[in-house]
Amino acid sequence: MAKKDVTPRPKKSGWVKKFGIGLLGGVIGGLLVIGGFYYLSGGSVNPFQSNEATSTSGVTDDNDNVQVSNVKVDADSDTTDAVNKVQDAVVSVINLQNASPQGSEGFFDTEQQEDDSEEEPAGEGSGVIYKEDGDNAYIVTNNHVVEGQNGLEVLMSDGTRETAELVGTDAYTDLAVLQISSDNVDTVATFGDSDELKVGEPAIAIGSPLGSDYANSVTQGIISSLNRLVSSQSESGEDVNINAIQTDAAINPGNSGGPLINAGGQVVGINSSKIASSGQAGVSVEGMGFSIPSNDVTDIINELEQNGEITRPALGISMLDLNTISTEQREQVLKIPDSVENGVVVQNSGNNSPASDAGLEQYDVITKADDKEITNSTELRAALYKKSVGDNLKLTFYREGEEQSVNVKLSEDQSIIEQNNGNQ
Repeated sequence: MAKKDVTPRPKKSGWVKKFGIGLLGGVIGGLLVIGGFYYLSGGSVNPFQSNEATSTSGVTDDNDNVQVSNVKVDADSDTTDAVNKVQDAVVSVINLQNASPQGSEGFFDTEQQEDDSEEEPAGEGSGVIYKEDGDNAYIVTNNHVVEGQNGLEVLMSDGTRETAELVGTDAYTDLAVLQISSDNVDTVATFGDSDELKVGEPAIAIGSPLGSDYANSVTQGIISSLNRLVSSQSESGEDVNINAIQTDAAINPGNSGGPLINAGGQVVGINSSKIASSGQAGVSVEGMGFSIPSNDVTDIINELEQNGEITRPALGISMLDLNTISTEQREQVLKIPDSVENGVVVQNSGNNSPASDAGLEQYDVITKADDKEITNSTELRAALYKKSVGDNLKLTFYREGEEQSVNVKLSEDQSIIEQNNGNQ
């Protein structure tokens, strides 16, 4: 499971208050700095090109004292040009939460504690200013960065602090939009077309790893892969599903919500998570970060600006992944062919729901959506959420061992309480 990154911020007293607002957490035992430069010829990128220059003094003076060599180096590159275009639009996002007066726990009632509590930093992430509209400017960040907030602050690139207002959030895609005053906004980032990305092209991450003390840190890598389905859960238990860009540009706790940019300085992704370890043995993993593609981001933030939330279609079913069902139950209850190994079991279907109206019943096993194979509930949600309310979704399923198909007209029906793998 991919984990989210948001950096707890230490209090001035020296005590570190731990909050679980991020999903990437973990013990940070130190800082590992890895530097890498590559030089390619024939029109490729050379990060540092030096002009021909002659030293005006040797490495030592007449008294044999060591001197700095006066060799001029032109450090401009595609990377520095790209970073300069967007760096001032990158901010640190500070999540403020209520803290009860010290020693008051259990003494006052809940309402009294809330009245007496003060907001203090609970964690930090990153964000990027993407729009300026009159007196207001808009920032995109991750939902898990702002989750549980009682207030929000934004630390601008010049060190200015701004109070931020939460415009809207979407847990499913792990995105959120904030609004600040545009008075101190000088730079607004531009989104690039993530559909045009190619595996192997340069990728640059900017953000606040470990918090605002390291704000505007830049790391560079490549696009490692595209269309990676990354699933996790938010702090509140909601499913998070991202069709992500994979990159080996270093993404650390605190980078969440910051931009992934291309060589042209355009935002092509919003950094969201990384895999730090794998398997029960906790095998360490390096260079596996994930970003939400810009084309998906723009669709979500435009709707969040307008409505404060995302309206999605629903089937009105609770469901289970077929691979969680025992062989005995498959044979005796579901009665599916042995060749059907993956799919989604309809656990229940609400009365007058889109699914029941279309004829789906309990214990039907859905194997395709719009003729594309579905192996689990995450993939079914992904197919469903590509649709709009009122659209039709063709579902192929097995009932009593026979394959059938129905067209479901989607609505906003949310009548069934989420169970196990959830309601859709």
